[in-house]
Amino acid sequence: MERDTSNFLQFTQKKQTDRERTLASREREGEEREKREMTDQKKKPKAVIVGGSIAGVSCAHTLILAGWDVVVVEKSFAAPTGSPTGAGLGLDPLALKLIQSWIKEPELLNKATLPLTIDQNDAIDGEKKVKWTLTRDEDFNCRAAHWADLHALLYNALPPNLFLWGHHFLSFTVSSDKGSVKVKATAHQTNEIIEIVGDLLVAADGCLSSIRQSFVPDHKLRYSGYCAWRGVLDFSGNENSETIIGIRKAYPELGKCLYFGLGSGSHTVLYELLNQRLNWIWYVHQPEPDLKHNSMTTKAGSYVIQNMHKEAEKVWLPEFVRVIKETRDPFINAIYDSEPLEQIYWDNVVLVGDAAHPTTPHAVRSTNMSVLDAAVLGQCLKKWGAENLQSALEEYQSIRLPVVSKQVLHARRMGRIKQGLVLPDRPSFDPKTANSEECQELQQRLMPFFSDVPAILL
Repeated sequence: MERDTSNFLQFTQKKQTDRERTLASREREGEEREKREMTDQKKKPKAVIVGGSIAGVSCAHTLILAGWDVVVVEKSFAAPTGSPTGAGLGLDPLALKLIQSWIKEPELLNKATLPLTIDQNDAIDGEKKVKWTLTRDEDFNCRAAHWADLHALLYNALPPNLFLWGHHFLSFTVSSDKGSVKVKATAHQTNEIIEIVGDLLVAADGCLSSIRQSFVPDHKLRYSGYCAWRGVLDFSGNENSETIIGIRKAYPELGKCLYFGLGSGSHTVLYELLNQRLNWIWYVHQPEPDLKHNSMTTKAGSYVIQNMHKEAEKVWLPEFVRVIKETRDPFINAIYDSEPLEQIYWDNVVLVGDAAHPTTPHAVRSTNMSVLDAAVLGQCLKKWGAENLQSALEEYQSIRLPVVSKQVLHARRMGRIKQGLVLPDRPSFDPKTANSEECQELQQRLMPFFSDVPAILL
């Protein structure tokens, strides 16, 4: 009897233990399910950015700050350490403030740039070899950077492993429910085709954007009628050379002034960059070039460069010509823009930078427009959340499209004025005879929305 009772107690205890284990197991499963559900709820939306130049790397910053995961598809094999066709650019106060808010050490931006506090336009008499000032703005308040320096600053401030270097964008497809987008790219070295699925495709693939072309196949670039010779003279170690002493005497405010030189049917740009470098540009009328390798820039052969030197001697000051002659590997930049687009997003695909608004470089706008595109897009995505993506993209478009459309057309007008081309509402500009009212139109600050800050960024 005692044995039966003992067995019954053991059986009862085992049954209770099994029940407790089952309950504990179910509790653990419930907790794990809740964790998975919470993880799914917290899962970050994903953006695929095509193009890793300034527009793309800026969007990587702003989308991460908006709570998105990001992958950047870039055809270059590695981050640039310096570009043979890289050149100078100007950053306005708003772009400077935005970039400083993205990078870990904001003071690095000031250390990598030089001030451009003065915007000055000079008339150049190529025969008499003299110049005089047409207009001068001493409250320009921008800074000069080299493209590679700015890109490195932005890229190095990002988390690692966001970029797929050496990958050529092939195509994209939007899902039938418009909820996702699949991007195909091929690796240059292996020819392997990869697929990336995301919630948003950001087209930062430049003024020749193939993504834009898929939506507006009849949208064409407009050739301006001229190209630009561009170069950066590195004079480190030669600060006391005859060339540098001469150019500083002719242009005494290098290091803080953006100089424009207006000749007969042509104009130049000159300003100083950090680390003993001078950035120069010379705009030259010529037939539309045959663009190769889908690029707006072309390396020039020695014969072409020598001819350019001879032509420069005829029309510019000898101090400026010496800078041109001593510059290694000057290159040719074909100048294009396009008519403003009617929209810059479709479903879950959005255009930024030169893909959204190809522009001529005459108003120091291209980089600043790209930075502001990224900032506004990031804030719109943060405001609306991934679940309201269409509302976010609609607000981005409503903020940026009216602004960039006017800025593109104003930059075109400024270029035509400085190149002495005819405009419908005015005769061609002649720097030798222009009155003060005509000269005022040369100033950069007349750009529409020049100092405007979008309300969403305040």
